[in-house]
Amino acid sequence: MTITSAALDRVPEQVRPILIKNRVLVKFGLTGGLCYVVTVAINFALKLTVMEHKPVTALLVATAVATLLSYALQRGWAFRVKAKRRSPAEFPLFVLINGISTGINAVPLYVARYFFDLKYPVVGRGVQEVSDFVSGMILGTALAMLFRYWAYRRFVFNEAKAPAA
Repeated sequence: MTITSAALDRVPEQVRPILIKNRVLVKFGLTGGLCYVVTVAINFALKLTVMEHKPVTALLVATAVATLLSYALQRGWAFRVKAKRRSPAEFPLFVLINGISTGINAVPLYVARYFFDLKYPVVGRGVQEVSDFVSGMILGTALAMLFRYWAYRRFVFNEAKAPAA
C-alpha cells in the first residue's frame, strides 16, 4: 500500500473523488507544505543568528534551500504522472521559475521593511517580526506558490514537452 492510498483511506468517501481528480494539485500542496516548513525553520534560524540584520537575505537563502528539496519532491512525486521522462530543459526551467518566484516571495517583505518602514526602532521588535512573518512567509509565499503551480504545469512538468519514450 502506498502512502497516497493510506492517506486516501482516512479521507471521507465524499471527498475522495475530488482529491483523486486533483491529485497533482494535492501532491503539489503537500510538497509545498513541507518545503514551507523547511523555509520557515531556516529563515528563523538565520534571522536569529548570522543574518539578524538582513531579513530579506535570510528569506532568500531559506527559499533557495527549500527549492532544491522542492525540485526533488515535485519531480519525483507530485508531477511524476505528467512527465515520466526528463526534458533537457526541465531543470534550467525549474531554476528560472524558482528564481522568479523567489523574487516574488521577497517583494512583500521588502515593501513592508523598506517602503512602509516596518522595522525596529521605528516600530517595536514584536511588530517587526509579525510584519516580517505576514509579509514574507504568508503573503510572499502565497503569491510565489500560485506562480509556481501555474509555471510548473505550463513549462516544466508539461506532458506535451516531455519527449516520447
